[in-house]
Amino acid sequence: MSNVKSYTDNQLLERVETIGGVIPNQGKYLIIGVQSQEDDFNKFDDKFYVFDGPNFKQVSTGTTNAGKTALFMFDNYNLPGAAVWKTDQWCPDVFEKGYHKGKMKALRQVKPIEYYRDKDKDTKAEQYGVLYKEIIYANMHGVDYDPYSTITKEDINGWSFACQVWNNMIDYKKMIDASWRRDKPVDYALIKEF
Repeated sequence: MSNVKSYTDNQLLERVETIGGVIPNQGKYLIIGVQSQEDDFNKFDDKFYVFDGPNFKQVSTGTTNAGKTALFMFDNYNLPGAAVWKTDQWCPDVFEKGYHKGKMKALRQVKPIEYYRDKDKDTKAEQYGVLYKEIIYANMHGVDYDPYSTITKEDINGWSFACQVWNNMIDYKKMIDASWRRDKPVDYALIKEF
């Protein structure tokens, strides 16, 4: 699974501040995605850290990258390339409660993000070329539409075309239930492993 090293709460929060982020007060959720330096192809090798304001709540694994389906078959979906989030990016109020494809409780992207389009159909989700900024419905969601699922998946495949995806459904349900109860927008910071 994830090869991302472990960090202290302060290390993560300080890193968010260095990219222009503002740590919210308690009562508002901040999720920090840490993208693996390794970028193991089609594997859930990243981590998500959840904070209630400055207070750590949980950590889990997932992906911040597009999977094999998006990287190799984006043109089958009439896309100009696989969307790749720009790392070291602060996204305040980017997610609100909603549904992914109308089937799963999720955090829906409601504010623009910066991203690239990877068109070379290789095994790496690369950040190069034109930098775009818009809403592309890159949601945060889990890997099973069954609300009672307890699975953990290893391969991304079609689960992410740009979405930030948790691969452990037990952890995901804990996060999504807590963030939905708050009924507030969620801040997100995507940082590269440091």
